[in-house]
Formats: sequence, structure tokens, C-alpha cells
Amino acid sequence: MPTIVTTSGLSADAYCDTCPTRAALDRLAGKWTVLIVDLLGDGRCRFRDLSKRIGGISQKMLTQTLRELEADGYVTRTVFPTIPPRVEYELTPLGNSLHELLSRIRDWAETNINEVEAARSRYANKQSESA
Repeated sequence: MPTIVTTSGLSADAYCDTCPTRAALDRLAGKWTVLIVDLLGDGRCRFRDLSKRIGGISQKMLTQTLRELEADGYVTRTVFPTIPPRVEYELTPLGNSLHELLSRIRDWAETNINEVEAARSRYANKQSESA
């Protein structure tokens, strides 16, 4: 039986352009989401530690992505009343269920990167030969 979207009363259908599942998939498909959720799968983490571990992410993008993940219920943000304030992020139960999937995707990408790069090279060579 399909999931009924509470806000519309309609069946969840990611192929329908007005279904909220499409926006959820857009969020999950982002490269920063995959990396942040995967890292938080190891346990709670401070902003600075996430920033150091994820090469190439700007402070703005990390902040934005963490806020989006918190808004969607995947991450909790805890502020400790210290000076300076200490902030930690961790996955919610929903976030942990997502981590199981995303960590497998990251593993797949790391395992198959040589095959992907070889295919890209073959494709580029084929394109340059036909030009």
C-alpha cells in the first residue's frame, strides 16, 4: 500500500512534479547531504570538525545544509551554554535510517571509481574521434 502524503491526501509519487517527495529527493541527492549524514553516522560532531573533515565545503554551505537537515528532521543541533558556546550535531532516528542508505552509496562510489573514470575516458575519446 502506497504512503499517503498527509498534507495533500494523495499517494506519494516522486514522478509527480507536485509531490513533496520530489523536494525530499532533491535534498538527499546533494553531495553535501551525503557527506554530512555519512560523517554524523559515526556519532555527534562539532561544526568545526565537520568543516575540517569535508574538503571543499564552505562555512556557508555547511551551515545551510545543516539547517536544512535539521528542518527535515534528520539532524539535531545541541547548543551547550559554555563560553564560547559549543554546538554539536547528531543524527536523529530518521537520520540514522538515511545514513544506512547513504553510507552504502558512498562505499559504492569509492569501490567503483576506477570503473567510472575509465568509462568517462572511453566516452571522451569516442566523442573526440567523432568530432
